[in-house]
Formats: sequence, structure tokens, C-alpha cells
Amino acid sequence: MTQNYTILFDLDGTLVDTAPDLMGAHNYVMKKYGFPTKSTEEIRKLVGQGAGALIGRSIWGQAKKEYHSVTDQKIKDKMSKDFVEYYGRNIINQSTLINGVKEFLKWCKVKNISMAVCTNKQERLAIDLLKKIGIYDYFEYVAGSDTFDYCKPDPRHITNIIEILGGDIKNSLMIGDSETDANAAKAASIPVILLENGYTEKNTNEIYHNHLIKDFIGVEKIVSTYLKD
Repeated sequence: MTQNYTILFDLDGTLVDTAPDLMGAHNYVMKKYGFPTKSTEEIRKLVGQGAGALIGRSIWGQAKKEYHSVTDQKIKDKMSKDFVEYYGRNIINQSTLINGVKEFLKWCKVKNISMAVCTNKQERLAIDLLKKIGIYDYFEYVAGSDTFDYCKPDPRHITNIIEILGGDIKNSLMIGDSETDANAAKAASIPVILLENGYTEKNTNEIYHNHLIKDFIGVEKIVSTYLKD
């Protein structure tokens, strides 16, 4: 049966505050390879495009000279691999649900809303995190950065999920926390609910959105305006 509405959720910084555990994995790799570590707040600005991008942007931001010194692609790949392996072993040490998430997911289930996760985290890590933090069963589908041949901000990351769920673009929306989510949703022509203080370097007013929220408390009121009787 086709659901009456579809909501796609980003994961890091949207459903779960994963920054503390991402910081742990990031700093483990930085120390191992001789680069400066970062704080949790600095990590929040770098998350969103996968492990390789996180490591690369971190080094680039720290020192261009140091970044250029890492000319061996094998070393860069090894850094990303070490990050993913360490993070996978420590995925829920300090990560917590964003305020109001579970209550909102329960409400969506009651309303027969179809839900999926659309994240640039690797699919297996996303599923593992969702299971361990206790919200995996709310979602009908989980698509990571490696599920398809493309990922956000490519709108096909979104539209393909909606198609798999048997949904309708005209009856769908995206909830995310960064320009990666917003740009993908805008290109897919679906509304965006944006969380404040997301995992991004940009200010909220620089990111496309239809609605702005600080957490999931009261989001039902916004979503209700999109539901058809």
C-alpha cells in the first residue's frame, strides 16, 4: 500500500548528535598520522560528506602545507579506512538522540507516514547506529553514501528512495541540518525542514529551507500542514 506521505531524514546532526563519537574517531586518526586534533564544535562544521571528505577538509583547514605533503592517495585512503574502522567500534559511546526524535517518529507511525533515512554516512554504519540507538525499526529504508552510485547533494539520492518506497515527490519532505540536505531536497523539488546549529560551516540564513526548528519538539504541527485528509 502506498503511504499517504513520505519523510526523509538525514542522520548525523538531524536524528542523532554523533559529533562526540565522530570527534573521537577523527582525533584518533589525526594523532596516528601526526596532524592536529579538533574539538567537538569544530567537527560539527566538517561532518556531512563522508569520512574521506571529513578527513580531507580537516587537514586542509588545519594547514595547506601539511595537506599537500600527503600526496600518496594510498595514505589518504588508509586514513579514511582507519577512521571508519575506529568509528565503527565506537559508534555509540557518547552519541545521543536529538531532543524529541523518538516521540516524533512515533507520531509519524500513527499517521501512517512512510519514513526513510538518507545519509552520507556509509550504509552499514548508519544501520548499526540506528539499531544501537533504538530507532531503526521506525524506518522502511536506509540509504547511505554507498547505497547508490550517487549521494547528497545529488537529488537522485532522495528521489530514488521515494520511488523505492512507492511515494510521491509531491507528498514528500526532507528533514536535515546542512546545505547538503537542503540543496538535494531543493533540487528534488521537495520542502526542507532545517535544524538550527547543524553540522555545517554555513549560517542558517545561508541555507535554503522552508521551516527552521531547533529540535523535534512540536514538529508535528509543521508536518500536519502538509498532510492531506
